[in-house]
Order: sequence, then structure tokens, then C-alpha cells
Amino acid sequence: MALKLYNTLSRKKELFKPIKKTEIGFYTCGPTVYNFAHIGNLRGFLFYDFVKRVLLFNDYKVKHVMNITDVGHLTSDADEGEDKMLKGAKREKKTVWDVAAFYTQAFKDDMVKLNFILPKYFPKATDHIKEQIAFVKVLEKKGFTYTAGGNVYFDASKLNDYGKLARLDLEVEGQARVDKDLNKKNPHDFVLWFTKSKFQDQGMKWESPFGTGYPGWHLECSAMSMKYLGKQFDIHCGGIDHIPVHHTNEIAQSEAAIGKKPWVKYWLHNEFLILGKGEKMAKSGDNFLTLSVLEEKGYSPLDYRYFCLGTHYRKPLMFSFSALDGARTSLKRLYDKVLEIKTGNKVKVNKKYLNRFIKEINDDFNTAQALATMWEVLKDEKLSVGDKYSTLLEFDQVFGLGLKDLKVDKIPKEVVQLAEERLSARLDKDWKKADDLREKIAKFGYVVGDTKDGYELKKE
Repeated sequence: MALKLYNTLSRKKELFKPIKKTEIGFYTCGPTVYNFAHIGNLRGFLFYDFVKRVLLFNDYKVKHVMNITDVGHLTSDADEGEDKMLKGAKREKKTVWDVAAFYTQAFKDDMVKLNFILPKYFPKATDHIKEQIAFVKVLEKKGFTYTAGGNVYFDASKLNDYGKLARLDLEVEGQARVDKDLNKKNPHDFVLWFTKSKFQDQGMKWESPFGTGYPGWHLECSAMSMKYLGKQFDIHCGGIDHIPVHHTNEIAQSEAAIGKKPWVKYWLHNEFLILGKGEKMAKSGDNFLTLSVLEEKGYSPLDYRYFCLGTHYRKPLMFSFSALDGARTSLKRLYDKVLEIKTGNKVKVNKKYLNRFIKEINDDFNTAQALATMWEVLKDEKLSVGDKYSTLLEFDQVFGLGLKDLKVDKIPKEVVQLAEERLSARLDKDWKKADDLREKIAKFGYVVGDTKDGYELKKE
């Protein structure tokens, strides 16, 4: 069944036609490891995981590369603001290297908790300085660079289609931008290599033909993606905030270097997670929520995964704890239903529902509609429990909710004994004793419910 992707470059859905039949080249912008990833960041990373799962579900082989930005770059895409890695080091009184190592591992831990299929490669910017220097030398040889104030710049005016991803009106955008770098010839030029950093205590520097310094942020993605995926590849993902500057500059330097267009065939961008007042989550604000914070509040990482599945990636996702409560309730209900049907004998994936599911996920990753189809499968009384179970396991290759790993909870003997005593108390109409026993059962982490045949025990 045809796979359609919304390509930011064309602003329309396109039929996916890979460059090679054997393997999909897939690059996703990774974290800048100066702090924990917040749940807004993780929404984007979850989307990348869904994209990969859909590609795999369609029987494509996927070569996935996600960069780790562990070298200092400025808080603004436009070469302005604070150095993020330096900011993290000062905050924690550690070296930038220690900060990078700690938060890289923390990010990978979050990915495991959220049940990601991990990328094949996690290249770190600091491990690929040689490749980045070589990339600048190629651009220099082709006449796309100039040096001013000790730094090497990319000359955006040398490209007649600069800004095509963001559809920039260069004259208007150039006038509107507050340009703090007087060394630039044009407002949209950007630094490829810094030797004159405004931070005197810059902790990461390397020798280069351009002087001792460090690379500009945009450089690493072009150099590392080409090393692992070749000069042209299929899909590049990122957040919508990357469109106007970071991904625009990646395209400019990459297509200038390779002399081919397009460098990347399909550009996919996810919308933000937003809060009640419409603002996006930020690491510098009071709304900084991490996965660990959610866990401390009693939520499972997969509750958050389910929550993200319910809204299309190109729509803003409104976060609230009440909404997350709803996702948690739905996921628990799903788990309970799956455990009820897990013992079914007939194991056959239902073709009608499978075809509908494929149509939905292949329509620009419509996970919200695919979830609705999953619930229809559970409600369909014409399907055997075995067919339902097999069909849901097939769907979960995309959802990643861990359905095949669910196990029936073995209730401790002490809890069963308390429930039996409570049933006797109820039959004797000793309501106080029944209530006391309910509380004792709750301390074991179980909820007891009354049924016409006696009682039911469930894990809280």
C-alpha cells in the first residue's frame, strides 16, 4: 500500500519513492546534551520513532542516524545568545565533557524507557571534527566561504535558492532580522568555524587550517549525515523550529558542497508540545517537565507514549496532567483487554482491519486514527479472541506499547486471603470489617471490586 509523507520542501503530501530499493537513509536531529530532554523534546523524538516503525512495517530496511550535539553552540540558531554546553557546565560546576557524557546517557535512558527502536548510529559532534573541517575546506575550495573577524562564514548570497525550505523572502527577512554580527556580508550568512568566540572560557577547541576554534552548529549534521548515509539520502526529521534557520542552512551548505539537488528528498517536521497558555515547553522556564518528573508523579513512560500517539504529529499537542491521566486510563484499559484475550487459540491477523490500519499509518503517519481502529478491533464481537490478539500485536509493531510482553499479574496469596475474608464479611453484612480489609488490600497495591459472583482483584 502506498506510503505518503508530507514534505515540508513541497508543502504537500508526496508518494514515498526511496532513492535505493535496498535501504532507507534516515537522519534525525538529536539532542544538545547540556540538560535533560524535556517532554516537549521527547514528543519530537517519539515521532521519529513512529516514522521508523512505519517504514519497517512497510518492509523497508532503515539506516537511522541521530546526531548527539555535544559541542557548544549558541542558544539561537542565528549564531547569537549563550553557549549551551558552557551554560550547562557553569550550572553544574563540571567540565563541558562531563556534562555532555552525563546527559547523553540520560537521553539514551529515556529512549529505552519509552521503548524506542534505537538508531543504528549515534555520532557525536566532538568525534567528527575532522569530517567537519574537511567539509569547510570543500566549501572554501568551491568559493562559498569568506573569513571575517577570525571566523569562517558561509556566503548565502552565492546560492540562488537559499531559503527554499522555509520559503524565505530574503529581502524582508534580512531587514527584519536583528543582526548582531557585523562581520557578516549578508544577514543570512552563518558561521562554519569560530576562532573568535565571545566566550573567553570556551571549553572545547580544536586545531584547524582556519585557526584554533570550534564548528558552527549547522555544520555537524551535514558532515555526519554524509559520512554515514552518503551524499544524498531519503528522510530528514526535526521540529518546526528547525525550518527557518538550522535546516535551511544545512541544505545550503550541503547542496553547495555536493553540487547536487536535492540533498535530502523528504523533510518531515513535527509541531510543538504546548501548555495551557499556548506557550511551548522550554528548558529555561518553570514548565520544564522531564520523563523522570512524570515517573515521580506515578506515570509510566508508556503512558506518555500513548498520549503522543493520540494527536497527529503536524498538530500542536496540548499537554495537561488531566489529559495524561486520560491516556494512562486508556492504556491500562488496553492492557487489561489484551490480557483478557491473550489465551485465544486461533492466531490470525484480520485482513480487513490490517488493511485499514496500513492505510491510516501510511497516510502521513495518522497514529490517532490508527488508535481508533485498534479499539474497534477490541469491540468487534465477530472476531475471535485469538484473532483480536494477533491483530493487536501486529499493530503494536508501530505503536510500540509493549503488548506482547504483558503478563497476567500473579496475585499474592495474602491478597487473595484478604479478599476472601472481605467477601465473608460482606456476606455477614459487617461493613466496617469489609472496609478495613479493602484498605489492607490497597496497601499491597491492589483494588478489590464487587461482582455478582464475588469479587475482582486488579493491580492499581
